[in-house]
Amino acid sequence: MSEMFAGGTARLLVSNDGEEPLELSVEPWADIHRIPPKRTCVVVTHSSAGDGSWSGTLRGDEPFQVDHRPDSVTVWANGECFHLSDTEGNAIDAADWHCPAQNPAT
Repeated sequence: MSEMFAGGTARLLVSNDGEEPLELSVEPWADIHRIPPKRTCVVVTHSSAGDGSWSGTLRGDEPFQVDHRPDSVTVWANGECFHLSDTEGNAIDAADWHCPAQNPAT
C-alpha cells in the first residue's frame, strides 16, 4: 500500500496497559474503536505529498497529534486516510475489537 503514497507512511502505536477497554477516537473521521486491556494497536496514515508534508497539521512534519484522557485517546491522523492494525501488521476489523460505535450488536 505504501507504494501508492510516495509521500510517506507513518505508524503510531497506541497501547492499553489498563484493566478496562480504552476508547480510541481517530480524527478527523470520528471513528471510535475500543482497545482491549493489555493490547496494542497501530494507527497507520499515508500522505501522497511529494514534499513529505502531512495535511491537516499546523507543522508539515507531524503525521499525528495525540490527546490523552484517563479512559480515552484521540489520535488526529494528519494523512489522507488511515487504518488500524495489530503489532504484527494484521488489519483490525472494528467488530473484532467489539466497537459499539460500528457494531451495535456487541
